[in-house]
Amino acid sequence: MTKEEVKKFAVQRGIAPGKLNKVDLIRLIQITEGNEPCYMTGKASVCGQSDCLWRADCK
Repeated sequence: MTKEEVKKFAVQRGIAPGKLNKVDLIRLIQITEGNEPCYMTGKASVCGQSDCLWRADCK
């Protein structure tokens, strides 16, 4: 997902993307959804979130 797509996704969920970079914006989305902000932290193989929207990009 491109940064612009992530921004649109965030806005659709009522999140103001501001000047956040893609990684920080995805982590903010994860937090607001009640999930661990684990995107791009190296935990993809152990996070247990196989159906995560960001998983393919995170690996």
